[in-house]
Amino acid sequence: MGRYNLLVNGKSYVADVAIGTPLLWVLRDTLNLTGTKFGCGMGLCGACTVHLDGQAIRSCQTPVESVGAKKITTIEGLSSDRSHPVQRAWIAEQVPQCGYCQPGQIMSAAALLAENAHPSDEEIDRSMSGNICRCGTYQRIRRAIRRAAQGGA
Repeated sequence: MGRYNLLVNGKSYVADVAIGTPLLWVLRDTLNLTGTKFGCGMGLCGACTVHLDGQAIRSCQTPVESVGAKKITTIEGLSSDRSHPVQRAWIAEQVPQCGYCQPGQIMSAAALLAENAHPSDEEIDRSMSGNICRCGTYQRIRRAIRRAAQGGA
């Protein structure tokens, strides 16, 4: 067992979990932040995407001990009232179908726009290529990212 001090969504937490526990399971099972989803467990689908110091990472492949003092942001921490431009754009473009992949999609899109405020379609496609949507809402996702780049509403 290890004891880890984590800064998640601006709050300090202590997690007593086994060494090697993926951050995903610490977030979901220990901290009860269930917005981050388990998809494939191999870092390939993007459902578990969170931000670590602003960078999109796959939490299913990130051992909790590797986080250190970095800031973790989950979908719950992006905004408390859906006011983030990406969230507003997602709603306006009616992106979700089943919705399962959406937290990871939104977190990847938010990280992209934080790095590149006005990405081209090619840059959007390249950045989002690690996020799988089984419902195939990719065109709506791209439109939502373009809308968010313009302010989100």
